Amino acid sequence: MEMLCENGGIAKALNAKIFGNGSQTLVLSHGYGEDQTVWQFLLPLLAYYFKVVIFDMVFSPNVDPKLYNPNRYSSDFKGYADDLVSLLDQLHVKKAMYLGHSMSAMVGCMAAIDRPQLFTHLILLSGSPRYINDEGYKGGFEKSQVKAIFQNIDKNFSGWVANFAPMAVGVNNTEAIAKFENTLGRMKPEIALSAATSVFLSDLRAKLPQVKVPCTIIQSKKDSIVPESVAFYMKSKLGGDANVTILNTQGHFPHLTAPNLLLKVLKKVLKIE
Repeated sequence: MEMLCENGGIAKALNAKIFGNGSQTLVLSHGYGEDQTVWQFLLPLLAYYFKVVIFDMVFSPNVDPKLYNPNRYSSDFKGYADDLVSLLDQLHVKKAMYLGHSMSAMVGCMAAIDRPQLFTHLILLSGSPRYINDEGYKGGFEKSQVKAIFQNIDKNFSGWVANFAPMAVGVNNTEAIAKFENTLGRMKPEIALSAATSVFLSDLRAKLPQVKVPCTIIQSKKDSIVPESVAFYMKSKLGGDANVTILNTQGHFPHLTAPNLLLKVLKKVLKIE
């Protein structure tokens, strides 16, 4: 990403925007197949209380595809975490609260291991350290299912998008499904496959004890991507204070399908009641 410094830096490359002028900074980081507009229902309230930073992850269809390097953005998530830290450094953020959805939950954890002084609190929304089942661990997917995902992305990307979007959203919310299907479908297929590989083959369980920053884990009661049990697994392994809130809703995208319920929880977590 060094080349970004010559063209307005990483903030410009990732379309970073700042809303609000609160004394505390809150960073919102979206997951696979999304872009920064996924925060549309949370942003008005959060920007009233905080300085809110939103941006597009490097695999987003809104980012120059030439900036995506499969070797950099691998399943150790280091490349993603380095981008996050570099972005906050460029924006002169000294301390921030962080809300990461899905794979960005673990991106935040990796960044907090590298620069713990940069983060005061991590909010891990629908996150997982490993998506594939293992002995004594329910990740949600068998290896064969993940292999089929990769094959479908490679052979029939548009067909896969049309099937995966409603499954992931998990509730009959036409607007949310259409939104996710749109951003997912606008990804370049080769980037979609590479990024999906980095996510679904990730195993960051051993990193959890190194995360000393306080964490709040928020998870839908029923999520086809991340089982409820993963939230409690993460709580038991994280190296600092951690607590779990289970939302009485379904789906992997509560910020789109149950924003009021999520905001109610975030008000408590962020102490803005």
